[in-house]
Amino acid sequence: MSTLYVVATPIGNLSDMTPRAVETLKSVALIAAEDTRVTRKLTTHFGIATPLVSCHQHNERSRGAEIVERMLTEDIDVAVVTDAGTPAISDPGVEIVKAAAARGIPVFAVAGPTAMAAAVSVSGFDFSSFTFYGFLPRQSAELKEKLLEIGRKSEGAVFHESPHRVKALVKAIGETLPGALLSVSCDLTKLHELTLRGAPEDVLTALEANEKSEKGEYCLVADLRAVRLPEEKPAASSSLEARLFEQLLSGASMRDAMAALTDAGEKKNAVYAASLRVKQFLEK
Repeated sequence: MSTLYVVATPIGNLSDMTPRAVETLKSVALIAAEDTRVTRKLTTHFGIATPLVSCHQHNERSRGAEIVERMLTEDIDVAVVTDAGTPAISDPGVEIVKAAAARGIPVFAVAGPTAMAAAVSVSGFDFSSFTFYGFLPRQSAELKEKLLEIGRKSEGAVFHESPHRVKALVKAIGETLPGALLSVSCDLTKLHELTLRGAPEDVLTALEANEKSEKGEYCLVADLRAVRLPEEKPAASSSLEARLFEQLLSGASMRDAMAALTDAGEKKNAVYAASLRVKQFLEK
C-alpha cells in the first residue's frame, strides 16, 4: 500500500534535520519538493539520491493529482517537502495531502522544525491559546481591517512576513492595536538568529537601526491580551448608505467617504457594496 509522508525540513540549521526525516527521504521512491533546487542542496548534504519533482503553489493541484495517480498505479511511497519547515503550514503541501487522503492513501507526518513553534517558544509570552494567521494582506486598508478583527478575537497571534514588509507590519500593529506587545524573530536557528521584543514602536526603532533588517524571513508573535479596542458598532443606528450620503453632502468624495467609514471600523466589503447602491441611486 502506498504511503505519503509529510516531511519537515530545517528552517535554517541543517543539524535540525531528524534521523527519521533522512531515513524517510532515502526510502521513498519520489520527493515532491516546493523548489527542487533548494531541496537538492539538502539531499546532497545528507547523501539522499531519491528523484525530485516540483510541487509548488502554482502547480500543486494538478501535480499533486498526477503524483497520487502514480502512487496508486506504481504502488510507490512519496515524501512531500517544502523549502524550509513543515509542509502545508503557510506553505505548499495541502493539495497533495487532500488528494492522497481522498484516494485512501495513508498520510503520515514526519515531524520537525516549524518557524511558528520556534518563534512562540522564544517569545517569552505565556499564552493559554494563540492563533496562527500566516501572511496578512498587503494593502494598508485590508491589513488594518484584518488586524482589528484579530485584536477582537485573539489573545495571541502569530504571523509570517517578508523582510521588505516587516517594518510596515510592525508599524500597522502599533497604530491599530494599542497595548500589543511583540516578539519578532528572524533567521531562526541560523548563526545570526535575532529576536526583538517589546512594544511595536520599540521593535520598529530597533528594526530601523538594524542595517541587516531586510534580510531573512520574519515570524512575529503578538501578545494581544492588553489590547483594548472599541466594541464593534451594532448594525448601525444609521445605515452605511446614509452615512455615505452624509459624507458626500459635507463635500467629501466617494473615495474619501468610503475611507472614513473603513477607518471607523466598518468592513471594507460592506462599505464597497453600500457605495455601489448609493451610486445606483444617484444615477437614477
